[in-house]
Amino acid sequence: MADKRDYYEVLGVKKDASEDDIKKAYRKAAKANHPDLHPGDKEAEARFKEANEAYAVLSDPDKRAKYDQFGFAGVDPNFAAGAGAGGFEGFGDLGDIFGDIFGGFGGFGGFGGARQQNRNAPRRGESLRVRLTISFEEAVAGCKKDISVTRVDQCPDCKGTGCAPGTTPEICPDCRGSGTVMRQQRTPFGVMQSSGPCPKCGGQGKIIHSPCSKCRGAGSIRSQRKLNVSIPAGIDDGETVSLRGQGNAGANGGPAGDLLVLIAVRPSSTYQREGSNLYTSVSLSFVQAALGTEIEAPTIDGPVSLNIPEGTQTGSVFRIRGKGVPNVRTGIRGDEFVTVDLQTPKNLSHRQKELLQELAELSGEKTTKKKRRF
Repeated sequence: MADKRDYYEVLGVKKDASEDDIKKAYRKAAKANHPDLHPGDKEAEARFKEANEAYAVLSDPDKRAKYDQFGFAGVDPNFAAGAGAGGFEGFGDLGDIFGDIFGGFGGFGGFGGARQQNRNAPRRGESLRVRLTISFEEAVAGCKKDISVTRVDQCPDCKGTGCAPGTTPEICPDCRGSGTVMRQQRTPFGVMQSSGPCPKCGGQGKIIHSPCSKCRGAGSIRSQRKLNVSIPAGIDDGETVSLRGQGNAGANGGPAGDLLVLIAVRPSSTYQREGSNLYTSVSLSFVQAALGTEIEAPTIDGPVSLNIPEGTQTGSVFRIRGKGVPNVRTGIRGDEFVTVDLQTPKNLSHRQKELLQELAELSGEKTTKKKRRF
């Protein structure tokens, strides 16, 4: 072993390097020297194998401790450390690393199955998504709505075991409950390990000899539930209300997923919303704008009095504080902004025209119409 380089030197880390530092260093070395990226480059292939061997030891706390104490002798294959020339076992999370680097298992046969997952371990259920449409006023004020959801629930007869009452499943003797079996394959880079579904239990990790008659051994059933959803005041179009634990049931005692309710708000014919503020408009006559008046302005809570000073111009904006939309998190309401729109009178009577003509003359305005020629 005198021709071997120190494993820490191979990965370019110090002896007190953390697990994350070792993983990052290995990721960098593997990506830089992977044979798929350097076809025919024997030196890159050798460096790649060297990095694999170093990481297989330094990523395992027990092997690393032996290596730190005894050097290469502590991890020699003759001492049951499982290392061979290019054939280290126990690659740990190499599959995850190569999945990150190369985007999965394609072009890299074998590493992905190194880590086994116990199929009988508790698993969280899937989250569900539904769409709920409410009115603009309901979104501003908040409301409660009933919705109907089809979801996967735990079977009430077998309590999720999949077995008939009074029976229990058998842990698969071939995979010992993991649902996967390991296979070894000799490749140009050494002996690679891969995993696949256990043929005896179909990848379930357990064997049910007496299935539940209600769920047929699945441990779950599909059912339709009615739920009451509380919509907070101030919610906006496109936002989501989350109901914890109201999604599909988990497996093997795992928690249920969530129900995500996507809110769609119907637009208002009166208001435009921007954040917590509301925008609307009111129509005023020429006389009201010129002389000033008091009007009733619409708000989400009902009409309120709004003072219009004399000489108000079209497009003027008035602010009504605290009549906007509540903030979902703080509850603080925004403001309402009212824009004035002056209306030009139509179908004037003869007397009205005379008065306006008199006003124009007093103001020095010329209003004489050009006579049409026929």
